[in-house]
Amino acid sequence: MYAVVKTGGKQYRVAKDDVIVVEKLAADAGSALELDEVLILDDGKETVIGTPLVDGARVAATVLDQTRSDKIIVFRKKRRKDYKRKKGHRQDLTVLRITDILAKGQKGSAANAAAPKAEAAPEAEATEAAPTAETAAEKAPARK
Repeated sequence: MYAVVKTGGKQYRVAKDDVIVVEKLAADAGSALELDEVLILDDGKETVIGTPLVDGARVAATVLDQTRSDKIIVFRKKRRKDYKRKKGHRQDLTVLRITDILAKGQKGSAANAAAPKAEAAPEAEATEAAPTAETAAEKAPARK
């Protein structure tokens, strides 16, 4: 099963567990999101082509990282006119892992399952980071 989604002015052919790099999306690393601009949906038996979008189809994804692309140099020069301009640019990017392709009426189990895992992680870190009174007493040297 695959889908063609549109995001950031570009189109991507995606399948489950694919990792794609797209233009920056407003989401934190580890969060789940859904891309709802699906242009083509193929389940192996039939292909549904949207006009322009497939009605009700969504692609669930998890944000792996917010990163930046390599720097490009824009250099302009007019010969014999003493005119030179040099600029650099780095594009902001988002790395996504496709977790599920959902047709109309399907529930997003992968997107809902990823959200509780992200919430449970800070609780575990908080308990490990805060030492209890017993461990502090054991680590402290005995005074005479």
